[in-house]
Amino acid sequence: MDMGRRLWLARVRVPAVATTMVVMLSLSSSLCVSAAARAGAGTAGAVAEQQRHPVVLIPGAGGNQLEARLTEDYKPSSLVCRVWPLVRGRGGWFRLWFDPSVLVAPLTRCFAERMTLSYDADADDYRNAPGVETRVSDFGSTSTLRYLDPNLKLLTGYMNTLATTLEEKAGYEEGRDLFGAPYDFRYGLAGPGHPSQVGSGYLQRLRLLVESACAANGGRPAILVAHSLGGLFALQLLARSPPQWRAAHVRRLVTLSTPPWGGSVQEMLTFASGNTLRVPFVDASLIRDEQRTAESNLWLLPTPKVFGNTTLVVSRSHNRSYSAKNMTQFLRDIGFEEGVEPYRARIRPLVEALPEPGVPVTCLVGTGVDTVESLVYGDGGFDEDPEEVVYGDGDGTVNLASLVGPIKAWSDSPTQVVEVVELPRVSHSGMLNDKSALEQIIRIVYAE
Repeated sequence: MDMGRRLWLARVRVPAVATTMVVMLSLSSSLCVSAAARAGAGTAGAVAEQQRHPVVLIPGAGGNQLEARLTEDYKPSSLVCRVWPLVRGRGGWFRLWFDPSVLVAPLTRCFAERMTLSYDADADDYRNAPGVETRVSDFGSTSTLRYLDPNLKLLTGYMNTLATTLEEKAGYEEGRDLFGAPYDFRYGLAGPGHPSQVGSGYLQRLRLLVESACAANGGRPAILVAHSLGGLFALQLLARSPPQWRAAHVRRLVTLSTPPWGGSVQEMLTFASGNTLRVPFVDASLIRDEQRTAESNLWLLPTPKVFGNTTLVVSRSHNRSYSAKNMTQFLRDIGFEEGVEPYRARIRPLVEALPEPGVPVTCLVGTGVDTVESLVYGDGGFDEDPEEVVYGDGDGTVNLASLVGPIKAWSDSPTQVVEVVELPRVSHSGMLNDKSALEQIIRIVYAE
């Protein structure tokens, strides 16, 4: 290790089940490490006596409810899709995600055609399917990200355990110093010079929410807690903001199982043959085309910076192997030619460099869970499930190399603070409910 760069690396136990690696590139790094080691010793009452930093929860892909309504321009593929759902709310709005009707095959098709996006080459941006309007309700509240279906709370809990823990263990209160930032997770962002109306609009709403949260809490900067894809949006918000704004409004970024540092091999499975995300009874072939159109899914493909020339997919029918460096060929060979140009022009420039957030970062990552590392497709091609799946280390969704990407990406910075907490046997979604993960989040609240 080159000590000439003033790099310190320390390992601390915070609690016994977690290994904490603290990286800070400044002469004050020892103070950062000792503070992390002491954190977590207080009680909820102690935090209540202090002036808390507001917390903004940012969900991952599929991590909040999404509503839709259909206009006269909607062209359903069947009579069932024309009339479903039978009951709709005021103004014709209904919950598109999540609704248990997606489990029924005829309705799965209706769901897929309504979730589908299209790339408008002339506008260089993504759009909803014709006749489908979507919205995210209750922005600023945690209501739509606690449960994906409020009628099935036992089965569709998402961030409720995390939000409740902050309320009960650290004294946070909804709408006072605890906020939620849901978004249309199908959309993403693009590299410089390319428009992204929905994604950029979300960043603006998120910026205003953070400012409002700070103003409502005596000017104290907020702690952003982001799961999965939400971590990438949070990073882009910070990277696109002036240093003065970051210093005044964001105390720390906490990422939970964030894959966009370097993408995930599992995304190649999603594009190639479809991914039901472990939702039972759903036919992957019915949703594969819809999943391919999601701008955010292109964003989560493995990046060359992390995966290099490593073979990730082998196709016997095409007699070809694919790495992160020939992703455009992969997209062509799976039959998704329309994704090639958006990936090449909009996504690749976005992921080539990981910008520094400019605020302290804590990354909670799960390890020791079997995670897709490579796929082999047989003579049947990509319309069939892979013949062979090789697993490696990660959180069951994201590969370990991608989860710890910030260490390599920011290792030359003279000022960036990064803390990586490895949680053995904690899965990607389990991060939001696991006791050791929740204890780490409370530790961070105490430390700040």
